[in-house]
Amino acid sequence: MSRMKDLQKNLFGGTTSNARQFGMISTLVAIVALFQIWTGGLTLTSGNLIAVVSQYSYILILAIGMLMVIVAGHIDLSVGSVAAFTGIVVAKAMQEYSLPWPLGIALGLLVGVAIGAWQGFWVAYIGVPAFIVTLAGMLLFRGGNQYIGNADTVPVPEGFREIGAGFLPEAGPDTGYNNLTLLLGAAACAGVVWREWRARRTRREMSADVAPVWVTAVRLAVMIGVILFATLRFAGGRIGTSLPISGIILIALVLAYSHYTRNTIGGRHIYAVGGNARAAELSGVKLRRVNFLVMLNMSVLAALAGMIFVARSAASGPQDGLSWELDAIAAVFIGGAAVSGGLGTVSGSIVGGLVMALLNNGLQLEGVGSDMVQIIKGLVLLLAVAFDVYNKSQGRFSVIERLMRPFRRDEPAPPVEPSAPASDPGKAPVAG
Repeated sequence: MSRMKDLQKNLFGGTTSNARQFGMISTLVAIVALFQIWTGGLTLTSGNLIAVVSQYSYILILAIGMLMVIVAGHIDLSVGSVAAFTGIVVAKAMQEYSLPWPLGIALGLLVGVAIGAWQGFWVAYIGVPAFIVTLAGMLLFRGGNQYIGNADTVPVPEGFREIGAGFLPEAGPDTGYNNLTLLLGAAACAGVVWREWRARRTRREMSADVAPVWVTAVRLAVMIGVILFATLRFAGGRIGTSLPISGIILIALVLAYSHYTRNTIGGRHIYAVGGNARAAELSGVKLRRVNFLVMLNMSVLAALAGMIFVARSAASGPQDGLSWELDAIAAVFIGGAAVSGGLGTVSGSIVGGLVMALLNNGLQLEGVGSDMVQIIKGLVLLLAVAFDVYNKSQGRFSVIERLMRPFRRDEPAPPVEPSAPASDPGKAPVAG
């Protein structure tokens, strides 16, 4: 039994970053396998995987920002309206004022900064609950979108569309695959191997337990196998398609925000505020600054997501962004974030977003109507979270708890029960 527990810890519950990645990839593989069987092999075709990334990358970008908001103990209901408002502002500026599309992107990000600063000010410095501020923002910016666009669609120029509908270009000799996607996959494999080697070296230097070499080899084989499979699928699409530009933007954001939340003081402060805001403030955390920045960051990512969607759609319209905030919130909670704040990871939120994306995609491939898709997605969200909460309350195995445990930065040491002095057995022991 002890050996089985050690094996399980090494493969799934270790504290290295590769063990965390292995657990997440295993979850995704199980979900993909389910729909691969159900759809008769359509889920893992190159065309479908490319379409999933193109169609849902903006929701995953929103999930990254929503994670930080929820971890800090807030909620943002305005992200869909902010995305729609940014899209119409940028589209109008490029259409009516001939603004070059690179400047249009910069303008969109500035709009996101301004909106985030506005909402962050009310939340952080005035003390209005984020729920109320963003509910007002949802109404305000949805109305702004319809007012500026006059409830009409506004097309965007060809160059701007690349960020939402573009792919890695063809380069190099004709190999039957997109060579740049192959290079990106090779770089990802090298990065996984390097991180595993660095983690093992660090644990040796700290005289900590190191997993057996064969366990490390199994983890690497699984992770590299998944990466290579995905690389070949994205690189082997029809001519002119490959890994979408929006997917590259998403990958860059996941890497950057994962590093920030795990390895920087600012990231630690967000978790501290969500865990216990008063204690964090007494410890020197600038509470108002943290709350302001998480709201600012959310609006910037919403602006980016809105521009990616408009670029893919080739036009901005009055129906853009509807219910996006619900999809982002669902992704974060399915990915393991705590409703009360203080717990959650970027990787978990991406997994949650992919669960919703693959569920939606798989049901559409089976010809299920949009009404039933919404019903099923709602039930999946409710049952997944309710089942996990129930198991935790009963002290049983918890899926979310199990997924989140490797991501916790500090595991508490097992309590040591001091024994009472022999001369005074009735005296209660006092912990030092």
